[in-house]
Amino acid sequence: MGFALSGMQLTSSAFSAGGVIPAKHTGEGEDVSPSLAWSGAPEGTRSFAIVCHDPDAPLLTPNGYGFVHWVLYGIPGGVSSLDEGSSDYTQGNNDFGNTGYGGPMPPEGHGIHNYFFWVLALDDELDLPGRLSMLELFERIEPHCIGMNRLVGTYQRG
Repeated sequence: MGFALSGMQLTSSAFSAGGVIPAKHTGEGEDVSPSLAWSGAPEGTRSFAIVCHDPDAPLLTPNGYGFVHWVLYGIPGGVSSLDEGSSDYTQGNNDFGNTGYGGPMPPEGHGIHNYFFWVLALDDELDLPGRLSMLELFERIEPHCIGMNRLVGTYQRG
């Protein structure tokens, strides 16, 4: 299937689709990941990956464009949610130069940014090393991606 939207749904108890991400989940707050829940995974799903990306960041990075805030994978197929602040599963590298979640923190005066939280359903339980970048992860999972969707939240630095 590759990277194409599917019927999966991704939600958060912290913010609604198109809504403002609470400061608690940003670099100006506690910087903890929001809770996420997904449903409607395609039949045959064996694992999941999560990515948070800000395409509005005015940067060209090793990951392409924008800014990567979270890369998480190795989530078993029977899991359908992540608790707030979750550090479970395999953490990849974000564009802050470390692993784990790094919340929104757009440049001051840059206006509202959109943050895309992606859930990707995979048809295999891939044995992937930690610390993959978003692009490295995408290269390895693309042949196995059988469904995906996103939740977009917004944030503007105060």
